[in-house]
Amino acid sequence: MGCELSKLASSTTQSNQGGRESPPPPAATDPRLPLTARQKFTIIASWKAVARAMEPTGVFILFEDNTELLNLFTKFRELKTKEQQTESMELAEHANIVMETLDEGIKSLDDMDAFLTYLHQVGASHTKIPGFNRQYFWKIETPFLEAVKRTLEDRYTDNVETIYKLTIKFIIETLIDGFDKAQK
Repeated sequence: MGCELSKLASSTTQSNQGGRESPPPPAATDPRLPLTARQKFTIIASWKAVARAMEPTGVFILFEDNTELLNLFTKFRELKTKEQQTESMELAEHANIVMETLDEGIKSLDDMDAFLTYLHQVGASHTKIPGFNRQYFWKIETPFLEAVKRTLEDRYTDNVETIYKLTIKFIIETLIDGFDKAQK
């Protein structure tokens, strides 16, 4: 059966013109996407719930444990305590920008050209931040996964975790690729 599923997942999209009752197999994924059709469907479906609930939890975790990131932003340097960070409108705005980037990236998994163009532009924009190191992009991985886990709770199965890990890794690698291309 696994062989049949992989044939279906890798075949081209079949139209449902015959009026058959069974749904068509998932559309093949772009070869640049490191997810199967089923994994892509799972992340896009679960992301809707995550994106609605995640913003408040979200990216504060990122800055909470990474003061060197805060120090890259002149307007965040004075935010020494968790309370100051929580009350900062500027930090909330930046957290929202990070969340919107992840949201846009995940929503555009169906269109690899749009996905790559968008995340390359975001990665490139970070070359304008004095002292920004390409490795800083990796600092979003753990807080992102933790926020997804908190948001999905018991729906955060091993399978869902694997899919989110593959996805965030791909997003980060794409951001870094954009950053590197812009530096050349």
